[in-house]
Amino acid sequence: MTFNRPTFSPYASWNPNGITFTTSSIIGSSPYEILINNDNTIYIPNRSINRILIWSNNATIPKGNISINSSNLFSVFLDKNNAIYTDISSSYYGINKWSINSTNPIQMIYSCTPCYDIFIDIANNLYCSMTGNHQVLKKSLNISSYTYETVAGVPGVTGSTARYLYNPYGIFVDTNFDLYVADCSNNRIQFFPLNQFDGTTLVGSTVPGTITLSCPTDVKLDADKYLFIVNTNNHRIIGSGPNGFRCIIGCSGSGAGSNTLNTPWSMSFDSAGNIYVTDLANNRIQKFILLYNKSRKFVKLIRIYFTTFYNHSTFLQYSKNSHRNNLELRWNYICRQ
Repeated sequence: MTFNRPTFSPYASWNPNGITFTTSSIIGSSPYEILINNDNTIYIPNRSINRILIWSNNATIPKGNISINSSNLFSVFLDKNNAIYTDISSSYYGINKWSINSTNPIQMIYSCTPCYDIFIDIANNLYCSMTGNHQVLKKSLNISSYTYETVAGVPGVTGSTARYLYNPYGIFVDTNFDLYVADCSNNRIQFFPLNQFDGTTLVGSTVPGTITLSCPTDVKLDADKYLFIVNTNNHRIIGSGPNGFRCIIGCSGSGAGSNTLNTPWSMSFDSAGNIYVTDLANNRIQKFILLYNKSRKFVKLIRIYFTTFYNHSTFLQYSKNSHRNNLELRWNYICRQ
């Protein structure tokens, strides 16, 4: 895969105070998408000037850009050869492919409404989340044809039952070719196994033991297939693990401070597990540093009796506790009657 899927411990935590990676002076207003590939090159569409901006690893300013003939840019993705795929919103809609060093794109999909998210799976299938038509499209890139199929939702029809979507945005396809959809207006994450048209709700108010969502717009999976969700109207990022679901970023409400977001739209991991978020209404990209990613260990006590005098038993107690980031080693001398 061309993007990062880190492995996290059940107790992984991120710094709640984000670092502003870039602002509207570079990326324009209302950034929708960010993509970080597995060598930590960062791609962000600038919708104001219709360009894809590109940062190399650890760079603070873009190293280059690609001009896109589109009035609005919502999504970007890479294939295994690092060709860039973007949505088109001009006199027609669809997805264009930009090969390396090419100045002319190839149109891969024609659609009737914009593709608000793009994905390419490990078998080289291209997906389009067609929000305005309430469906997800799929096309094989291994054949030279404009033919595509609907793999989720009923074209042009909204609904909240298993077969329907209502304004889907972010999509993710795992290595089993199962599809995950951020079903915004139904406030849920839908799961469509391969070749199944009836989805299962994984997260939302109707699923006990999960969490309530309000217009989720992006969903990502880590290496263990735990979900990370951009919960847009609640202005926060949700993470999951063996202990269930929890807020990990933006947990104190909306705002423009370092620890708040305002209408976050998408997210991406770098190879170190740091999280980048498009903070749409604040016109910025925020980076949240992974602080802790180890398993907790229970306190282990070892008692060694080594002498007796004056009717006292003196023993040595060894306490080891690797809670959070700290590894504490303490020898405590304790006297007992």
